[in-house]
Amino acid sequence: MSERTPEQTVQAAQDWWSTSIIKMRPGIIEFSGYPIQELIGRVSFSQMIWLMLRGDLPTPDQARLLDTALMASVDHGPHAPSIAIARMAISCGVDLNTAMASATNVLGDSHGGAGQQCMELFAKVREAMATGAALEVAVDQALVWYTGTHGKIVAGFGHRFHPVDPRAGPLLAQVEAAAAAGVVEGVYPAIAREIEAALGRRKDKPIPMNIDGATAVIFAELGFAPPLGRGLFILSRSVGILAHAWEQSQTGVRNKGPMPKEIPFTYAGPDRRALDEKQS
Repeated sequence: MSERTPEQTVQAAQDWWSTSIIKMRPGIIEFSGYPIQELIGRVSFSQMIWLMLRGDLPTPDQARLLDTALMASVDHGPHAPSIAIARMAISCGVDLNTAMASATNVLGDSHGGAGQQCMELFAKVREAMATGAALEVAVDQALVWYTGTHGKIVAGFGHRFHPVDPRAGPLLAQVEAAAAAGVVEGVYPAIAREIEAALGRRKDKPIPMNIDGATAVIFAELGFAPPLGRGLFILSRSVGILAHAWEQSQTGVRNKGPMPKEIPFTYAGPDRRALDEKQS
Protein backbone atom coordinates (compact mmCIF):
# COMPACT_ATOMS: atom_id res chain seq x y z
CA MET A 1 0.00 0.00 0.00
CA SER A 2 1.36 3.42 -0.94
CA GLU A 3 2.27 5.76 1.88
CA ARG A 4 -0.17 8.53 2.69
CA THR A 5 0.66 12.08 3.50
CA PRO A 6 -0.46 13.32 6.93
CA GLU A 7 -3.21 15.28 5.23
CA GLN A 8 -4.47 12.17 3.41
CA THR A 9 -4.47 10.21 6.66
CA VAL A 10 -6.56 12.85 8.37
CA GLN A 11 -8.93 12.96 5.40
CA ALA A 12 -9.30 9.17 5.45
CA ALA A 13 -10.16 9.34 9.15
CA GLN A 14 -12.77 12.04 8.52
CA ASP A 15 -14.28 10.05 5.65
CA TRP A 16 -14.56 6.91 7.81
CA TRP A 17 -17.83 8.22 9.30
CA SER A 18 -19.06 10.17 6.29
CA THR A 19 -22.69 11.23 6.69
CA SER A 20 -25.12 13.57 4.99
CA ILE A 21 -27.41 13.62 8.02
CA ILE A 22 -25.63 15.97 10.41
CA LYS A 23 -22.76 18.44 10.51
CA MET A 24 -21.42 18.89 14.01
CA ARG A 25 -18.49 21.12 14.91
CA PRO A 26 -17.79 23.25 17.98
CA GLY A 27 -20.71 25.68 18.07
CA ILE A 28 -22.32 24.19 14.94
CA ILE A 29 -25.14 21.64 14.67
CA GLU A 30 -26.78 21.39 11.26
CA PHE A 31 -29.16 18.76 9.88
CA SER A 32 -28.90 18.43 6.09
CA GLY A 33 -27.79 22.06 6.08
CA TYR A 34 -30.45 23.42 8.45
CA PRO A 35 -28.97 25.00 11.63
CA ILE A 36 -30.55 23.57 14.77
CA GLN A 37 -31.18 27.03 16.17
CA GLU A 38 -33.44 27.77 13.19
CA LEU A 39 -35.33 24.48 13.56
CA ILE A 40 -36.05 24.75 17.28
CA GLY A 41 -39.54 26.07 17.87
CA ARG A 42 -40.40 25.95 14.17
CA VAL A 43 -40.16 22.28 13.24
CA SER A 44 -42.22 19.49 14.83
CA PHE A 45 -40.97 16.08 15.88
CA SER A 46 -42.67 14.46 12.86
CA GLN A 47 -41.02 16.99 10.55
CA MET A 48 -37.69 16.23 12.18
CA ILE A 49 -38.15 12.51 11.61
CA TRP A 50 -38.79 13.23 7.93
CA LEU A 51 -35.73 15.49 7.71
CA MET A 52 -33.49 12.87 9.30
CA LEU A 53 -34.71 10.09 7.00
CA ARG A 54 -35.21 12.00 3.77
CA GLY A 55 -32.73 14.89 3.92
CA ASP A 56 -35.28 17.65 3.50
CA LEU A 57 -38.32 19.04 5.28
CA PRO A 58 -41.84 17.89 4.42
CA THR A 59 -44.64 20.27 3.68
CA PRO A 60 -46.92 20.97 6.66
CA ASP A 61 -49.61 18.74 5.07
CA GLN A 62 -47.17 15.87 4.58
CA ALA A 63 -45.99 16.24 8.17
CA ARG A 64 -49.57 16.16 9.46
CA LEU A 65 -50.26 12.94 7.57
CA LEU A 66 -47.09 11.33 8.93
CA ASP A 67 -47.98 12.51 12.42
CA THR A 68 -51.44 10.95 12.09
CA ALA A 69 -49.95 7.54 11.31
CA LEU A 70 -47.41 7.74 14.12
CA MET A 71 -49.91 8.78 16.80
CA ALA A 72 -52.39 6.05 15.88
CA SER A 73 -49.91 3.19 16.50
CA VAL A 74 -48.49 4.13 19.89
CA ASP A 75 -50.14 1.37 21.93
CA HIS A 76 -52.38 -1.69 21.84
CA GLY A 77 -52.35 -2.76 25.47
CA PRO A 78 -50.53 -5.42 27.51
CA HIS A 79 -51.76 -8.20 25.19
CA ALA A 80 -49.13 -6.92 22.75
CA PRO A 81 -45.96 -8.92 23.51
CA SER A 82 -43.68 -5.88 23.40
CA ILE A 83 -45.80 -4.03 25.95
CA ALA A 84 -46.01 -7.07 28.23
CA ILE A 85 -42.24 -7.52 28.01
CA ALA A 86 -41.64 -3.88 28.95
CA ARG A 87 -43.84 -4.24 32.03
CA MET A 88 -42.23 -7.52 33.10
CA ALA A 89 -38.72 -6.20 32.50
CA ILE A 90 -39.16 -3.03 34.55
CA SER A 91 -40.53 -5.11 37.45
CA CYS A 92 -37.25 -7.02 37.50
CA GLY A 93 -35.42 -3.89 38.64
CA VAL A 94 -33.92 -2.72 35.35
CA ASP A 95 -33.95 0.90 34.20
CA LEU A 96 -36.38 2.36 31.68
CA ASN A 97 -33.90 2.15 28.81
CA THR A 98 -33.36 -1.59 29.43
CA ALA A 99 -37.10 -2.24 29.62
CA MET A 100 -37.64 -0.31 26.38
CA ALA A 101 -34.79 -2.11 24.63
CA SER A 102 -36.16 -5.49 25.78
CA ALA A 103 -39.53 -4.58 24.26
CA THR A 104 -38.33 -3.13 20.97
CA ASN A 105 -36.03 -6.11 20.44
CA VAL A 106 -39.06 -8.36 19.87
CA LEU A 107 -40.62 -6.15 17.19
CA GLY A 108 -39.82 -8.64 14.45
CA ASP A 109 -41.58 -10.08 11.43
CA SER A 110 -44.62 -11.35 13.34
CA HIS A 111 -44.97 -8.51 15.85
CA GLY A 112 -43.90 -5.23 14.31
CA GLY A 113 -43.09 -6.14 10.72
CA ALA A 114 -46.60 -6.10 9.27
CA GLY A 115 -46.36 -2.56 7.96
CA GLN A 116 -43.14 -3.26 6.09
CA GLN A 117 -44.53 -6.48 4.62
CA CYS A 118 -47.72 -4.72 3.57
CA MET A 119 -45.72 -1.97 1.87
CA GLU A 120 -43.74 -4.66 0.01
CA LEU A 121 -47.05 -6.13 -1.17
CA PHE A 122 -48.20 -2.70 -2.35
CA ALA A 123 -44.93 -2.28 -4.24
CA LYS A 124 -45.47 -5.61 -6.04
CA VAL A 125 -48.94 -4.45 -7.08
CA ARG A 126 -47.52 -1.24 -8.48
CA GLU A 127 -44.82 -3.15 -10.35
CA ALA A 128 -47.46 -5.30 -12.02
CA MET A 129 -49.58 -2.26 -12.85
CA ALA A 130 -46.54 -0.58 -14.41
CA THR A 131 -46.38 -3.45 -16.93
CA GLY A 132 -50.00 -2.80 -17.92
CA ALA A 133 -51.87 -5.18 -15.60
CA ALA A 134 -55.27 -4.05 -14.37
CA LEU A 135 -55.55 -3.42 -10.64
CA GLU A 136 -57.45 -6.64 -9.88
CA VAL A 137 -54.99 -8.74 -11.90
CA ALA A 138 -52.01 -6.97 -10.34
CA VAL A 139 -53.36 -7.66 -6.85
CA ASP A 140 -53.88 -11.36 -7.62
CA GLN A 141 -50.32 -11.64 -8.95
CA ALA A 142 -48.90 -9.83 -5.94
CA LEU A 143 -50.83 -12.03 -3.52
CA VAL A 144 -49.40 -15.15 -5.16
CA TRP A 145 -45.92 -13.71 -4.61
CA TYR A 146 -46.74 -12.66 -1.05
CA THR A 147 -48.19 -15.95 0.15
CA GLY A 148 -45.31 -17.82 -1.46
CA THR A 149 -42.85 -15.60 0.40
CA HIS A 150 -44.53 -14.93 3.74
CA GLY A 151 -47.27 -17.55 4.07
CA LYS A 152 -51.06 -17.40 4.08
CA ILE A 153 -51.48 -14.61 6.66
CA VAL A 154 -51.41 -11.34 4.73
CA ALA A 155 -49.99 -8.50 6.81
CA GLY A 156 -52.21 -5.47 7.16
CA PHE A 157 -55.53 -7.31 6.92
CA GLY A 158 -57.61 -8.99 9.60
CA HIS A 159 -57.15 -8.66 13.34
CA ARG A 160 -57.14 -11.17 16.19
CA PHE A 161 -59.02 -8.77 18.51
CA HIS A 162 -61.05 -6.42 16.33
CA PRO A 163 -63.68 -7.60 13.82
CA VAL A 164 -63.15 -4.12 12.35
CA ASP A 165 -60.06 -2.19 13.44
CA PRO A 166 -61.40 1.18 14.67
CA ARG A 167 -58.21 2.94 13.57
CA ALA A 168 -58.15 1.91 9.92
CA GLY A 169 -61.16 3.86 8.64
CA PRO A 170 -60.16 7.25 10.06
CA LEU A 171 -56.60 6.81 8.81
CA LEU A 172 -57.76 6.00 5.29
CA ALA A 173 -60.07 8.99 5.40
CA GLN A 174 -57.08 11.19 6.21
CA VAL A 175 -55.17 9.79 3.22
CA GLU A 176 -58.11 10.28 0.87
CA ALA A 177 -58.59 13.86 2.06
CA ALA A 178 -54.88 14.49 1.51
CA ALA A 179 -55.14 13.00 -1.99
CA ALA A 180 -58.13 15.21 -2.79
CA ALA A 181 -56.06 18.23 -1.71
CA GLY A 182 -53.13 17.16 -3.91
CA VAL A 183 -50.84 16.39 -0.97
CA VAL A 184 -50.29 12.77 -2.07
CA GLU A 185 -50.97 10.80 -5.25
CA GLY A 186 -53.79 8.76 -3.76
CA VAL A 187 -53.07 5.44 -5.51
CA TYR A 188 -52.48 3.27 -2.44
CA PRO A 189 -55.95 3.43 -0.87
CA ALA A 190 -57.34 1.84 -4.04
CA ILE A 191 -54.64 -0.85 -3.98
CA ALA A 192 -55.33 -1.60 -0.31
CA ARG A 193 -59.08 -1.77 -0.83
CA GLU A 194 -58.66 -4.14 -3.77
CA ILE A 195 -56.41 -6.40 -1.67
CA GLU A 196 -59.08 -6.33 1.03
CA ALA A 197 -61.72 -7.31 -1.54
CA ALA A 198 -59.53 -10.07 -3.01
CA LEU A 199 -58.91 -11.58 0.41
CA GLY A 200 -62.63 -11.48 1.12
CA ARG A 201 -63.32 -13.35 -2.10
CA ARG A 202 -60.70 -15.98 -1.30
CA LYS A 203 -61.88 -16.53 2.29
CA ASP A 204 -65.58 -16.06 1.50
CA LYS A 205 -65.81 -13.64 4.41
CA PRO A 206 -64.65 -10.06 5.08
CA ILE A 207 -60.97 -9.61 5.95
CA PRO A 208 -60.91 -5.91 6.86
CA MET A 209 -57.83 -3.78 6.67
CA ASN A 210 -56.17 -3.16 10.03
CA ILE A 211 -53.97 -0.37 11.30
CA ASP A 212 -50.84 -1.87 9.77
CA GLY A 213 -52.48 -1.79 6.35
CA ALA A 214 -53.75 1.75 6.85
CA THR A 215 -50.40 3.11 8.07
CA ALA A 216 -48.68 1.24 5.24
CA VAL A 217 -50.93 3.19 2.86
CA ILE A 218 -49.83 6.45 4.49
CA PHE A 219 -46.12 5.61 4.53
CA ALA A 220 -46.25 4.43 0.91
CA GLU A 221 -48.14 7.55 -0.20
CA LEU A 222 -45.51 9.68 1.52
CA GLY A 223 -42.74 7.88 -0.37
CA PHE A 224 -41.04 5.95 2.42
CA ALA A 225 -39.21 2.74 1.50
CA PRO A 226 -40.81 -0.46 2.91
CA PRO A 227 -38.07 -1.15 5.52
CA LEU A 228 -38.76 2.29 6.97
CA GLY A 229 -42.34 1.19 7.56
CA ARG A 230 -41.04 -1.04 10.34
CA GLY A 231 -38.70 1.62 11.66
CA LEU A 232 -41.47 4.21 11.81
CA PHE A 233 -43.73 1.74 13.61
CA ILE A 234 -41.00 1.12 16.18
CA LEU A 235 -40.68 4.86 16.77
CA SER A 236 -44.42 5.06 17.32
CA ARG A 237 -44.80 1.99 19.53
CA SER A 238 -41.84 3.11 21.65
CA VAL A 239 -44.15 5.77 23.10
CA GLY A 240 -46.54 3.11 24.41
CA ILE A 241 -43.65 0.97 25.58
CA LEU A 242 -42.27 3.89 27.60
CA ALA A 243 -45.68 4.73 29.06
CA HIS A 244 -46.35 1.15 30.18
CA ALA A 245 -42.86 0.68 31.59
CA TRP A 246 -43.19 3.90 33.56
CA GLU A 247 -46.66 3.01 34.85
CA GLN A 248 -45.47 -0.43 35.92
CA SER A 249 -42.46 1.07 37.69
CA GLN A 250 -44.81 3.09 39.91
CA THR A 251 -46.72 0.03 41.18
CA GLY A 252 -43.99 -1.44 43.36
CA VAL A 253 -44.70 -4.92 41.95
CA ARG A 254 -41.53 -7.02 41.75
CA ASN A 255 -40.74 -9.77 39.25
CA LYS A 256 -44.05 -9.61 37.40
CA GLY A 257 -44.60 -12.82 35.45
CA PRO A 258 -46.69 -13.40 32.33
CA MET A 259 -49.74 -14.34 34.48
CA PRO A 260 -50.75 -14.25 38.16
CA LYS A 261 -49.08 -16.88 40.35
CA GLU A 262 -52.52 -18.25 41.26
CA ILE A 263 -52.93 -19.43 37.66
CA PRO A 264 -50.53 -22.32 36.98
CA PHE A 265 -49.13 -23.07 33.57
CA THR A 266 -50.02 -26.31 31.81
CA TYR A 267 -47.54 -29.14 32.31
CA ALA A 268 -47.50 -31.39 29.25
CA GLY A 269 -44.73 -33.85 30.18
CA PRO A 270 -44.79 -37.43 31.54
CA ASP A 271 -46.69 -38.35 34.70
CA ARG A 272 -44.76 -38.44 37.96
CA ARG A 273 -42.33 -41.36 38.01
CA ALA A 274 -39.67 -42.84 40.28
CA LEU A 275 -35.97 -42.82 39.56
CA ASP A 276 -34.76 -46.30 38.57
CA GLU A 277 -31.98 -47.48 40.84
CA LYS A 278 -29.95 -48.43 37.77
CA GLN A 279 -30.08 -44.80 36.66
CA SER A 280 -28.63 -43.44 39.93
